[in-house]
Amino acid sequence: MELRDLVVTPIVLFILYIAAYFIRPLVTDKVNRKYFIPALTVKIIGALGVGFVYQFYYEGGDTFAFHTHGSRIIWEAFIDDPLKGLNLFLANGEFSGDIFKYSSKIWYFRDQQSYLLIRVTFLLDLLTFSTYSATAVLFAMLSFSGLWAFYLTFYSDYRHLHFPLALAILFIPSVFFWGSGLLKDTLTLGCLGWMTYTFKRLVINREINLLFIGIFLLAAFLTYSTKKYILLSFLPALIFWVTAQYFGEMKNLSLKMLLAPFVVVLCGTLGYLTVQSVGKDDPRYALSNIARTAQITAYDIRYGWGARLGDGSGYSLGELDGTFGSMLRLAPQAINVSLFRPYLWEVRNPFMLFSAMEALGCLLLTLWVVYKISIRSFLRYLTKPYVSFCMLFAIVFAFAVGISTYNFGTLARYKIPMMPFYFTGLVLLYHYGSSKKTKTEGILMP
Repeated sequence: MELRDLVVTPIVLFILYIAAYFIRPLVTDKVNRKYFIPALTVKIIGALGVGFVYQFYYEGGDTFAFHTHGSRIIWEAFIDDPLKGLNLFLANGEFSGDIFKYSSKIWYFRDQQSYLLIRVTFLLDLLTFSTYSATAVLFAMLSFSGLWAFYLTFYSDYRHLHFPLALAILFIPSVFFWGSGLLKDTLTLGCLGWMTYTFKRLVINREINLLFIGIFLLAAFLTYSTKKYILLSFLPALIFWVTAQYFGEMKNLSLKMLLAPFVVVLCGTLGYLTVQSVGKDDPRYALSNIARTAQITAYDIRYGWGARLGDGSGYSLGELDGTFGSMLRLAPQAINVSLFRPYLWEVRNPFMLFSAMEALGCLLLTLWVVYKISIRSFLRYLTKPYVSFCMLFAIVFAFAVGISTYNFGTLARYKIPMMPFYFTGLVLLYHYGSSKKTKTEGILMP
């Protein structure tokens, strides 16, 4: 905390709220308008809260590596000499004489995925005079814009579900906390929201719009450059979504049955090619190396730097040997740990308690939905395009982070991209199941 935080941040907040009140009529209607400002507010609270947690509880961490030991150094170089600042901003991880004075101080200078976030942070620093809390607030704003776009994606077709969708997307505690600070997760969460929104407008609604194309490509690029595995999980779900949507619009049942095997093969082939192309530039994410990458990442977090934190938040699903077989064998446990753990008896520190309570709520809500609509209806309505898209991404992503993390503290951050998708899927499942039940009861009643 510095003096500039106390001076600049209130000004940024004032301007941001004034802008929000002017923008709100353009992106809301009389029904969902009431959620806009509260959702933005909880995101801002989350962004500031993350800073306090890392400063006073962890006494350091990624958020300060990205800013204090990252973007601020570029900002200082820019103030000293704009040309050096620009060269540092565009640097590719190679130390050179004219910028070595600055680049040698940047902790993540040679980590290109982290340096992309540092570049984004620097652009916001130009607006905030490199004030940490003010820049974090702007990160929260970017993430909120993506989540609001995600909310509008489903609200446009399910307006009567405005309240449960708002809860599922905008007010999940861990999402508006860990998904709001100056972290990679904040950026990628906003990007996922924008990719979902623009994909629906472009492909599902068939609206040709160059702005939407640009937004989708920018969001995909930022996600790819920051966390490739998110895109590896997301793009196949998009392919399945559009295929299921168009296939479901066909009226001829015989033609559907005839084409079904070809559609399955097509989805599988496109998904495979997509994953191959995403992993082409980084050997770690090539299909032949994914299992090995998951093993190295999980054990590094669990027994390396994660163990050094000494907070007792490590977990193990069993032995990973770097093969697909071991990953698939542990898949049910990996999905379970992402969605429903830590259990209350596994709590070892205050933050694990919050995670455990949220995980318990997720488990109870899932069981409640299954109970209210029946297992048969639950499985039946998983085939609905919107539901299958949300649940496919959520389950695949839950498996990916659960199998490769092995630390509850880290998992609480890593799993947030899939949580709005999972809870939205539950809302839609309950909607379809309860609507069908109501219609049946109406027919049977005299």
